[in-house]
Parts: sequence; C-alpha cells; structure tokens
Amino acid sequence: MELLELVKRHAPITGEQLAEYLGVSRPTLRSDLSLLVMLGLLDAKPKVGYFLGNTYRANSEPVQQFNSMKVREVQGVPVNVPDSLSVHDAVITLFTENADTLLVVNEQKRFVGIVTPKDLLKITLGNAGAAAIPVSMVMTRYPNIVTLMPDDSVMEAIRKMSLHQVDCLPVIVPREEQPTDPEVTGWVSKSNIIRLMADITMSRELGEPEL
Repeated sequence: MELLELVKRHAPITGEQLAEYLGVSRPTLRSDLSLLVMLGLLDAKPKVGYFLGNTYRANSEPVQQFNSMKVREVQGVPVNVPDSLSVHDAVITLFTENADTLLVVNEQKRFVGIVTPKDLLKITLGNAGAAAIPVSMVMTRYPNIVTLMPDDSVMEAIRKMSLHQVDCLPVIVPREEQPTDPEVTGWVSKSNIIRLMADITMSRELGEPEL
C-alpha cells in the first residue's frame, strides 16, 4: 500500500525513485512492482516510470480484499497425473486439459511433483526414446516446489507467483501422520487471479455485493 500511495502522489515515478523514498535497493522492490503491475494496480512505461493502473482507479481497496480472501475460495481443480504416466501421454494431457502444469501423484494419490511444458521439451529434444519415459523421471520433485495452503491469502499466492516467476502453484494439505507426504487439493494460477480481479471490478461497476 505504501508503494501505491507513493505512486499516487508522485506519478510518473521510476523504480529507482521509489527505492530511494523507501530506503531500499531497486532489486528489493522488483517482485512487489511486478506483482502490482500484474494485478493492474500499477502500469509502467519504459523511460517514463510507474503510474496508477486502471484496476486501482476502478477499485480503491483491491489489496485489502486479496489479503482477506483465502486460497480455498479461488483455487481450481488440479490436473493430476500418475507418476507412471509416459512423457508422450503427459504432452497429450497438457493439450487436452488446456493446462500449463501437471500435478503428479503416486499410487497412494499423494502429491510428489509437477511437470511443465518446459520439462517435457527438455527431455524430448534430441531424444528419440523420450516418449516412453515416465514423468517421474522428468518432474520437479516435492518438496523442491513452491506451494500454497488452503488458508493462505490470495495476496500471498500472488506474491509467490511473482517472486518465483511461476504461472501456477499447487495447493496442498500436509497429513498429520506424514507431513512430507501431502494431499493436493487444488491449484491457483495467474488465470484464476485475473478472472478474480475481473469479477471484482465488474461487481463494483454494476453495484453488486463484493465477492
């Protein structure tokens, strides 16, 4: 909110000037500025600086709303695949499900990793036998994955996506008896966030109750 207030008072303002006002380095603000631009709360022009975005002008309290909303309220249904699935079938699943990421589960339906188009591209280039390789050989394994919990705020989800430069985050629930073997209950993507922002803005324009 402090960033938004500074931009509101001094726009257009550069990232360097914002960092100077706040007494921090420019790289420290990079993820926060990216987050605000992604949400449409700020806009930016090269060699000009930052100024308030259309979303901020339409809705003066978006950050507070995102802080109060929980991930469980906006998460989507995950596209889960077994760890034995072949790379060939994983590629087909990406297209048929129109998914950016596949969540991988083991025989007990526990979350074990994720597979992205980039992972599949890496293994298939110049590898004639790649199609038969199981996704367990190419996935990024849990716990080396950024995840969310159902009670995390939507703002926390946005921060993590911006900070780690990812388009999708799995939502998991650790089991009390085996915390390192969690269940996956959903996912949050940039598409979820954009739709949510559009719904909030439209509700305000129509004078409907907020979500």
